[in-house]
Parts: sequence; structure tokens; C-alpha cells
Amino acid sequence: MTSQRARDRLVPMLQEMGIRDMLVLMAIRQTPRHLFVEEALAPRAYENNALPIGHGQTISQPYIVARMTELLMAHRPRKALEIGTGSGYQAAVLAELGVTVYTVERIGALHRRAKRLLADLGHDRVHCRHARGELGWPEQAPFDAIIATAAAEAPPEALLEQLAPGGIAVMPVGPTRGPQSLLKITCAEEGYETETVEEVAFVPLISGRTE
Repeated sequence: MTSQRARDRLVPMLQEMGIRDMLVLMAIRQTPRHLFVEEALAPRAYENNALPIGHGQTISQPYIVARMTELLMAHRPRKALEIGTGSGYQAAVLAELGVTVYTVERIGALHRRAKRLLADLGHDRVHCRHARGELGWPEQAPFDAIIATAAAEAPPEALLEQLAPGGIAVMPVGPTRGPQSLLKITCAEEGYETETVEEVAFVPLISGRTE
């Protein structure tokens, strides 16, 4: 099966799982996930599974990428902060939807690989930084949206402070080996409003950075 045919099959599968935003589905279809995984895993790229990308990290399953993207795009963000670049796949999907993405990765090898691939694919809307993810990118704040692809024990205050009024953060929260919840947090006039979306399982958000 060609990668394009596999991508075509992915869309109805995601629809069956509850993804409704057609723009998000088309962005998933247009983004070549097989390029964001190791060559040996490329035949599995369009299965609904998380896959290893090295350094103890994973590329999230397509459903989770689509779900988190759908939550963000309901608010039509122009400028988003991503915590945990990983393979670069989530940033590529957001860029496909016209969002300018500032993405932070703590692992140097992943940062360099993702930055190179995103550039090769022509995603000039994506700006990559090798830094501590829990600190965000304050020089570029405020952001209309923040998306985190690793789970903190609690929503990091330093990240929430970088949200624009009315902006939203979509992030997993919970212990590494315990139940985690995907939260949607809105920066409202009276503080932050939090909605629990569903149970998830993510790698932990780790402080610091590595070369």
C-alpha cells in the first residue's frame, strides 16, 4: 500500500473515532507521517499507534494528534506554542492549517532532526528552539494557543502565563505511571477555566535540556 493510500484510509478511521473537523482531517491526510518516524517503522506510520522516535520519546498516535489539534483549531489560533517538538509531526499538522508555531524541544538530537525535516518540507511557519520546555518561549509570548506533548504533574504556571487573554492550552496532566487527563485550559477574565477532555498516556515533561 502506498503512503498516500494509507493516509486516505486514516481519515475515515479518525472520523469513526469522533474527529469531526474536516480541515483537521485534511491536514492529517496531507502530512506525510512516514517521514517523521524511523525508516524501519514507516510501514506502520498510518496505524493508530504511538511509535518510538528515539531518546525515550514517541510520536503520538494519529487520533491524539487530531483530537488535540481539533481542540485548538476550534478557537482559530494564529500563533501557537508547542512544548515538546519530538519528531515535528504535530507542528507540521498545525502549520498545514496555517498556524505559526513556536516549538521547543529539550533533546538536542530531536530538535536538530525535526528542524531539518520541517525545513525540507517547506514549513516556514514553524520556528524551532532547543531549550527547556517547561519555560516555554517567553520572548514570543503571548500565544493564542499552547499545546504540550508531554505530561506534567500540574499545568506549568510559566506556560499558562504566556497565554493571550481568551487563549487556550491543551495539555496532558498527571503522574508518569498513573492516570493522566487531557486538559483544555482557557485564559479567562477571572483566571483559568479548566475542562477535562479524556484520559491519555504521554511521556513525562522533564525539566532541563540535553545536547
